[in-house]
Amino acid sequence: MTDSRPGPVPRGLFGRALVVAGSALALVVGAAGGGAAVAATPAASPAANVLTGTQLSASWTGPLSTRGRYVVDANGERFKLKSGNWEGAQGTWTGSGDPADPANHAHGEPAHDMPLGLDRAPMAGILAGFHSLGINSIRLPFSNAMVHNTTPVPDSAVAANPQLRGDTPLQVYDAVVGALTADGFAVILNNHTTTSRWCCGLDGNERWNSGQSTAQWEDDWLFMVKRYQDNKRVVGADLRNEVRRDTFDDPNWGLGDGHDENAAFEEAGNRILQADPDMLVIMEGINWYGIPLNGLPHGRPMLTPVQNLSNTLIRSDKLVYAAHFYAYTGPANSGAGSGLGATSDPRYEDFTPAQLAQVVNEEALFVTQSGQHFTAPVWVSEFGAAGRGSTDAKEQAWLHSFTDVLAANDTDFAIWPLVGWTDNGVPLDNWALLDYDQHGNQLSINDPGDWRAADWNRLVNAPSLTGPVAPTARWNMLNLDHADYNASARMLGQPDWDSGARKGNCPDGQRLIGLGRSDSRGLCTDSGEPAQSGGAYLPVTDERYVTEGDWAPGYNKLQCPDNSFAVGYSVRGNAMSALLCAPSSTALPASGRNVWFDHGDNRPATGGSVASDWAPGYYKGQCADNEYVAGVAYTWKWLHGGVPDALLCRPLR
Repeated sequence: MTDSRPGPVPRGLFGRALVVAGSALALVVGAAGGGAAVAATPAASPAANVLTGTQLSASWTGPLSTRGRYVVDANGERFKLKSGNWEGAQGTWTGSGDPADPANHAHGEPAHDMPLGLDRAPMAGILAGFHSLGINSIRLPFSNAMVHNTTPVPDSAVAANPQLRGDTPLQVYDAVVGALTADGFAVILNNHTTTSRWCCGLDGNERWNSGQSTAQWEDDWLFMVKRYQDNKRVVGADLRNEVRRDTFDDPNWGLGDGHDENAAFEEAGNRILQADPDMLVIMEGINWYGIPLNGLPHGRPMLTPVQNLSNTLIRSDKLVYAAHFYAYTGPANSGAGSGLGATSDPRYEDFTPAQLAQVVNEEALFVTQSGQHFTAPVWVSEFGAAGRGSTDAKEQAWLHSFTDVLAANDTDFAIWPLVGWTDNGVPLDNWALLDYDQHGNQLSINDPGDWRAADWNRLVNAPSLTGPVAPTARWNMLNLDHADYNASARMLGQPDWDSGARKGNCPDGQRLIGLGRSDSRGLCTDSGEPAQSGGAYLPVTDERYVTEGDWAPGYNKLQCPDNSFAVGYSVRGNAMSALLCAPSSTALPASGRNVWFDHGDNRPATGGSVASDWAPGYYKGQCADNEYVAGVAYTWKWLHGGVPDALLCRPLR
């Protein structure tokens, strides 16, 4: 969680108050403490669509996948992620002092690497509370340390659930997953932290490979995915929480180095899908880069880099993007309240409702635009505000405006957090929706006195698309900037078809439809896709299949055999090396047209991904949605350098 809320307990990310000392960046993070008791006021009407476990179980069928901007269940029915975060298993120790002392844990609530509340209320009671909120899914954070922790949890930590005594934190996590899914909830696994330390500042949890190698991180993910593979209500892998700068280094999106989130997430996502093709792969963008001081570059890009460099997985119907929004942070505001690390950049709570809607679209919701290379569902997997005892008028106005944005855009969401504790009737963390005292008594957002109830229930009950979602054509980009880009599950199991070259393969069921000039990027689609015959793919490295005359005199040409279409290509440097061709199950027209893009973009006026740039700064050639790439022309003359100059586009029918 990103958090710099005022209060005595350190909490998390850039701007939970930032301090810069010399070249080192240190964060002092604040958390909401308990507020004074407030006078009882009538609660808003609770969620109208409350379902029992039996009803929720019957309302959807796993696994989940995507169609355009929507998540759908196994029957193709819309499954809107109305979720909450059940935190705790990611760790609550704040990083200093004795971990055995509750005072050294976020909000004084030690979780012992387990979802919070199991010491206070039976699991069935906690789940009943979740049902009362109107949610259908749970984001369940964990740390890599939890995965490897073999020490049984203290008996006191599971006092209200004695069946868990003697279990390790991972075994408790297993039990929670089993109980949630048996009660109808979809569960999304979230790798929140590396260590069991409270997130998210300079805490050793900044990137997926902070404190561990990328290989270890991927191996832990494969372990978790395989552990729950037979449970089709475990629907997704949320790869990493709030990727951000550490003391010295920024994450990046596309540089091809060890801090390249785009490449690391794609590799991990494809390995997960090879292990379990049913999982959703959920990717947050970059939560913070730079040093938050006026005059120095810094900001919160989130999903903005996806506009020009999106992700293509071996299952293109499994990608979901995610973003986080909190009132006290901003597009370039760390959230620090004062001192070093605080900047003059506006916070989200400083925007008018119209401005907030615009910036949320620019940072995240633009991804839901149909027919683009980046089109996917967006899940706002964290947002929230302080409830009982809070008198922060700006935060209250922000939550009202922000939930309006989510409702108006029919956006999938997950509020932070679901579970907290009370002490003498006062929440220790007044951001939680459900709080429990030592006797298991529950205090809900829907009980009198919590100002957030009206906004929460308006959001949960907002009109949404329901029922069947029609299949939609997809466009996906290939990125050969730094290495092979193999998005074909079929080709991952095949030998290297052009040794020494960088190769890009479209996802199975898609064909190549466009190429960039001089940058080695490509565009794939399944729009009007002809069925493949199932025969072997053919690498083409010369002009032996050029038929029906010389369609690009004076140029080298790579052309697929008749009745086949390009599904991949390879380059050496940025020069063309080969085409990869797939045989069609039906005869294809041999007539065609040339699309030259050696002097400028040549893309259709309308059609797939023409409103987005998948090769920024370079000329692009693209066939129409009802055409296929049959050939590519290039030359070494005139200093062209062997890069693609023209496409041979032929109609599908």
